[in-house]
Formats: sequence, C-alpha cells, structure tokens
Amino acid sequence: MLLAAAVLPAGVELVGPAPFGAFGPPADRALPPQGAAGRRAAAQHGEAPAPTVDIRRTGDPANRITLVLLGDGYTADQQELFHQQADQAWRALLEIEPFRTYQDFFNIRRVDVVSPSAGIAEADTRGRRPGTPLGMHFWCEGTARLLCADEAATARYAGAGSGPQYLIALANSTEYGGAGGTGVTTLAGGSPEAGRIIQHEIGHTVGDLGDEYDSAPDDTDYPNLSGQNADMMLREHTKWWRWLGAQSPDGGGLVGAYRSANGIYRPTEDSVMRTLGGAYNLPSREAIVEQLYRRVTPVDGTEPVAGPVVGRPRLVVRPLRLTGGRSLQVEWKVDGKPVQPQSPDHTWYDPAALPLAPGQKVTVSATVRDTTDWVRDEAFREQRMTRTVSWVLTG
Repeated sequence: MLLAAAVLPAGVELVGPAPFGAFGPPADRALPPQGAAGRRAAAQHGEAPAPTVDIRRTGDPANRITLVLLGDGYTADQQELFHQQADQAWRALLEIEPFRTYQDFFNIRRVDVVSPSAGIAEADTRGRRPGTPLGMHFWCEGTARLLCADEAATARYAGAGSGPQYLIALANSTEYGGAGGTGVTTLAGGSPEAGRIIQHEIGHTVGDLGDEYDSAPDDTDYPNLSGQNADMMLREHTKWWRWLGAQSPDGGGLVGAYRSANGIYRPTEDSVMRTLGGAYNLPSREAIVEQLYRRVTPVDGTEPVAGPVVGRPRLVVRPLRLTGGRSLQVEWKVDGKPVQPQSPDHTWYDPAALPLAPGQKVTVSATVRDTTDWVRDEAFREQRMTRTVSWVLTG
C-alpha cells in the first residue's frame, strides 16, 4: 500500500554516456532482477525488447546493487533527452551522503524503453490504463502528485540478473512528483526538482525511511519515526537511542525526539525526508548504510581462494572501495596473533618469511571491517559489516 503526503521543496568504469513522498514495504524484500531473461519476458507480453546499457560499473553485479534506470513516455526521437535526465538523476543521488561515500557499492544500468507517444498520463486516469510501456501516471490512488508505474511491466523491461537491484523509472514530464518505497522508485525526469526528488524518494526505497513532515501518516514502523519521546527511547533502548544528543549533519541541530503535529517523533528538526534539498539525519544515514550491507558483503574476493593453499603465495584480499578518504579496515593475523602486512593499503600479506617446519600448518586470516562512525549498532557491524577470510598453509 502506498502512502503519500505533502513536502515543501526547499576506480569506476564509465561505459557510455515538492512535494511529496511515498513509502511502502521494507527495503529488504525480494527485489526484481535484470537482463536477457527480462527482455524475453517482455517479448512474451507483446512488448518490444529495449536496449540495455551499463553506464557505470564498479564490480561484479553479484556483490553490487544495480540501479536500473528506465524511461516512460520518451519516443524514439526523445531517447537522448531520457539519457540526459537519467544521468542527472543518478549523479544527483551520488551527491548526497551516505550514497556519495558508498557509491562504489552500486552499478548503474540504463534501459532505453521507447514509447509510442510523448509524455505520460498527467490527468486523473482512474479506471483507464495509461498507454505507455511502463504505465506511469500521476494521480496514483487519487493523489495528484503521486507518480506510479506498472511494477510488473517495469520489472519485465529491467529483466533478471545475478545480484540485487533497485528500479528507478523516469517519466517524460515536467510536472512535480515521484514515489518511493515500493518495487519501483519514480520521479518526473523533466522536473526542475528531479535531483532533489530522487534524493528524497530513494530514502524510502533503500533506507525504508518514513516521511518526517507534519502531515505524514502516523506510522512508527520506520527507523526514523517513533511514538516514543527521547527519555523513553533512551530508557528502553529503542529506535535511535544511540544517537540522542549527537550533532546531526542535516541542519536540524542535535538528534532528539521532535514531535510533529501528527504526534509522531522525528530525529531532528529538519532533514531531506522533511524538506527537499536537505541532508539525511544521522539515524536515517545509519539505516541506509545498514540496508546496503544487507545486500553486499565488504569483501569482493581473495587470491588465492580462501582455504588450504599449496606453497606460500602472496595472500590478497579485495575490500570494497569507499570514496572521500574513507576506507574499509583490514587486519591480518597468523594463528590468531596480529601481524603487520607488507602492503601500504593492507590488502596483501606475503607469508614467505614465516618459519614453518616441514608438515607444520599455519592459519593466516584477514578481517575486513567497515569502521564508519555513521553506524553505532555494533552488533550489526559485526554481523554484516565485518568479514574474515582464512588460508591454511603447510610447511
């Protein structure tokens, strides 16, 4: 079910070229996949296959989140317009933290869906199916600026793939609107507010965040909304109790429990989930980072493969990259005792000098950990943000 309310606006490989929010089920639900299988499924539904382009690739899709950008209401002659608006959208998303720092956790693909006519349904179309491939339309569920898409059709065009993905559908419209939190995040690609809209809506989809404005629905199931005041949260260790009193980067002052007119508490006076163009407050930032780590592991792989090793080759671990001066921490141990690796970035260790007697076995391990101060849930850090790989060498 979609809920909507009003908001006031306020090494990577490159391949090729308001007001309102909506939210729905948790972001850790099953996500639709991508690729040739989806194009076959689209053809079976009488839909013409759409060209797919990888426009940004940071790693193996099996350990990345793929953002799949699709357009609706763009004719064959308007595909360049879609390309420009799609680029503006994903670049705007990667300008806001924590997406800027964690941008290498994402691959980006574009699906060039050609519509028979320009534009989408902007008037109330209740009872009539819009005539575009993705069925995008305003007035979703009777709300003028709630922009919805046919999720089944969008998933077919996106196709199937080897890793998790989020579908982002751009409408060929200059109107103001969007939606997030469901299988498809939407925005009006031609709106002057498009960049700020996607920053807000993706918060619903990726972080499972709720809207923080006064007229938002009184639902406290979201990590950034609570029915408890600060004293109750601190006493019962609920919601964002770890962040109470911290200075938030969103311009909303200290993290606390700010009561909206609907009786629901929010973490700060202001944030991007309340006013477009702002920043995510600290509890919301933590929620997004945690959701990323529910989909990827901090280790891309090792050389050689972890386990028994013949000889004494250089041992290499490949942590995911962070942007902006941050990096994942790598700690090496030999039989449980810390050792200093020879590599400046701690990504490899040479066991050649280990004094091993014939037949003696030794275990070398590398632990990769994200030590970001944007997460204060240490149990989650150990469970999802930390990975240890081990090799067994024999003398």
